[in-house]
Amino acid sequence: MKRYWSRLLALVLVVTIGLMGCSSPDSLSGDYRQDTLAVVNAMRQALDLSEDSPNKTEIQAQARQKINDFSARYQRANAVSGLNSFTTMRTALNSLAGHYSSYPNRPVPQKLKTRLEQELQQVESALRRGA
Repeated sequence: MKRYWSRLLALVLVVTIGLMGCSSPDSLSGDYRQDTLAVVNAMRQALDLSEDSPNKTEIQAQARQKINDFSARYQRANAVSGLNSFTTMRTALNSLAGHYSSYPNRPVPQKLKTRLEQELQQVESALRRGA
């Protein structure tokens, strides 16, 4: 009987994990301009956090998720790969994601924050121009 319950529990766990993996909602809409602005806002929100902010880890996790979703959706999209806004956005995403990967417990240095803010402004102005 114990063997039966352990197999049943294992089956339930496999099905649950499988369904959760398949049903993860994509936080992006599919509209490049709108998605890019959403990621820009998420990145700014993560960069503007203070060190003692109570929801710091949640906001950083949301920013990482948006970065991953954006990269997965638009990495091979030929329609946007040549746009100035896309290349600048990828540079900013790679910089912030690289910092989070290499130094997960350290704050983002001011020099990197300044550079990211300049790049995000360039992305927004390129989107306004349509590029």
